[in-house]
Amino acid sequence: MKILTISDVVVDLVQSPVIAQRFADIDLVLSCGDLPFSYLEYVVTMLNKRLYYVYGNHASHNILAMDGSYKSEPEGCENIHRRVVNHEGLLIAGLEGSMRYRPGEHQYSQSEMKLLTWSLAPRFWWNTWRYGRAIDILITHAPPAGIHDGNDLCHQGFDAFLSLMDRYKPRYLIHGHTHLYRSDAKRVTRYKDTIVLNTYGYQVIEIDDATLGPRR
Repeated sequence: MKILTISDVVVDLVQSPVIAQRFADIDLVLSCGDLPFSYLEYVVTMLNKRLYYVYGNHASHNILAMDGSYKSEPEGCENIHRRVVNHEGLLIAGLEGSMRYRPGEHQYSQSEMKLLTWSLAPRFWWNTWRYGRAIDILITHAPPAGIHDGNDLCHQGFDAFLSLMDRYKPRYLIHGHTHLYRSDAKRVTRYKDTIVLNTYGYQVIEIDDATLGPRR
């Protein structure tokens, strides 16, 4: 299964008239936040593939549509914050937002994010019993503490993501939020059994279908 992951910045190579040709072999799209509704809708429409997303700390709501109505979420896309989905045997969970640094939505303290990760535990236990593993991919907006994060409060990572990786061992934790301005900036870090990937802009990953569990 080949997966397109996107976050934080509109990329011309993705929002392109030839997106369907450029990414013809993509099976799934995952968005890690802070992207315009119109961008997500363009991607899902042009590729005609399922798109799962979480919100970032700069998420906008009540977007004015061309017909004069207001949108509260991108059409054709599925928000998986605090959810676990089984996509053709691939187990994916999502957690939105960043560290709380000002009044506003989609921001959490360390203790609040810990509670959110705990809320996923019943489904992780079920997956472990049913499929022999809890989760394959966790998508987040913010990074884990100490991995790809920053020193300022807004860009600090969450301790709870480290604990989640320790216990449930996802193959990937894919995040955004930390902007990469240099070509040699570190994008991929292995943390124990998990590959932590900063998908700022976009990345493509591939998972062997033979290793996936039964489909829903």
